[in-house]
Amino acid sequence: MDACVFCKIVRGELPSYTIYEDELFLGFLDHRPRLFGHTLMIPKRHYQWVYEIPEFGAYWLAIRKVTYAIRSALKPAFVSYMTYGMHVPHAHVHLLPRSEGEIGIFPPIKQVSSEEMKRLSEKISQALAV
Repeated sequence: MDACVFCKIVRGELPSYTIYEDELFLGFLDHRPRLFGHTLMIPKRHYQWVYEIPEFGAYWLAIRKVTYAIRSALKPAFVSYMTYGMHVPHAHVHLLPRSEGEIGIFPPIKQVSSEEMKRLSEKISQALAV
């Protein structure tokens, strides 16, 4: 879809802090993070809903890879997932690195500098390479 913001990221028309990419999926830091390391995993082809992705199992295996990289790089207590997906009509899963005792489904948006976003994306990407 031409107007879809995630499709524009896939095509390289919009910048992103990419941490994962294969032939089917793309993972990048949310530009309006709720937590440090808040990552979005999307299919490169446009589907509105996660359950429409033909490679559903492979999608979740890619999400698991990124989850382990986030755990290795950032040491959260755990990583939770949200598939809310109402703001951008392109299938996506939010990976949310959580602290122990943290409550709330979706914490408020954090202000994170571009330097910190770059540092976080590099740290998670490096953990994927191990």
